[in-house]
Amino acid sequence: MLQNLIYRLLERRHFWRYASFSEVAELYTSRTLRIVAVYIASGFASVYLYQEGYSLTFIIQAWAFYYCFKVLLSFFSAYFAARFGPKHGILISNVLHIPAMVALGFVPNIGFVGVVIWGVFMALSASIYQICYMIDFSKIKNVEHAGKEIAFMNILEKIAVGLSPIIGGLIALWFGPQVVMWVAAVFFILAALPLLRTGEQVHTHQKIEFRGFPWRMAMRSMVSEIGIGFDIIATATVWGLFIAIVIFPGIGDAVYVKLGALSSVTILAAIATSYAYGKLIDRSQGGNLLKISVIVNALVHISRPFATTPAAVVSTNITNEIATTGITMAYMRGVFDTADLSGHRIIYLCATDAVANFGAILACVILLACIALFGDSDGMRIFFFVAAGFVLLTGTASFRLYRK
Repeated sequence: MLQNLIYRLLERRHFWRYASFSEVAELYTSRTLRIVAVYIASGFASVYLYQEGYSLTFIIQAWAFYYCFKVLLSFFSAYFAARFGPKHGILISNVLHIPAMVALGFVPNIGFVGVVIWGVFMALSASIYQICYMIDFSKIKNVEHAGKEIAFMNILEKIAVGLSPIIGGLIALWFGPQVVMWVAAVFFILAALPLLRTGEQVHTHQKIEFRGFPWRMAMRSMVSEIGIGFDIIATATVWGLFIAIVIFPGIGDAVYVKLGALSSVTILAAIATSYAYGKLIDRSQGGNLLKISVIVNALVHISRPFATTPAAVVSTNITNEIATTGITMAYMRGVFDTADLSGHRIIYLCATDAVANFGAILACVILLACIALFGDSDGMRIFFFVAAGFVLLTGTASFRLYRK
């Protein structure tokens, strides 16, 4: 049903493209269902572990090891995509995330072993998925309307992101957080199903060849990925913990509902800005959009320590969503163009993913230092100021597409 709806929307707006409408609809459908699965549970993972008695230091150390593992897996994932194709990689990644969610649900029963199983399988799943999805989407996009297509994907993602946390929060409140993890596992199965209908768009059994890779052209955008990785930790991990520990301490499972509601209110802003940003990108204004959005994002991080009420959190989340949407869409368009120009699509996307993971590791290390020196609450506050400086690196990306 969802796939048929997406198919009709695409068919009306594009009269030709490299891939068939059904193949694009499959990717969109699978992506949407995966986002639902991820955000219905994984968005609460750090808070869930904290509620189970694990210290903030332990949780951040776990994320640091997770991203270290992902740096190594970036190269494995690239070889996997070259050998078997990105669609097979996306399918396998969805299957791999199922034991991760099941293990996380059993953490209260099996303890640290469950955390390890969760981290290993989630890292495998996320690494393979990120590279394979980027390869697949960059291959099937319509160059003339890439901004619109990124906007359409982003709208679907934001709807899923907006609804999933509140659904997951209510399930956690009514049935317990463990049930959320198992519901997420079911959605990962559903996300794999649309990919079974058609074959690969990319040639399989490819060889990874580093000779001739245009390092000079790619290096500046690759370095800017450090800011991307840093922002992921600051926004997706530390902000949720800050809300749970500092703003709503000691409220039990009700914290999941509050986190879900505070995340879901951004959905309208995300949808409106996605459509507008898509038009700007297709009008060659992506470079300006990226720079302005990065500055706004830095200001959001500076404001986070002062957001101590629900109203302040809502306004922070909405502003962050507007800025992050601009960064994501403009940046993705530049990455896709560079991947096309490089002639080494898989290597370039692999390298950018590895650098982003390194940025996340750096963020974890700095956060651990802040916590050790200033304590949990003040350490997170100081970390947000540091994050504001690092996310500015994202604006240094010099994509050839935006220099025309």
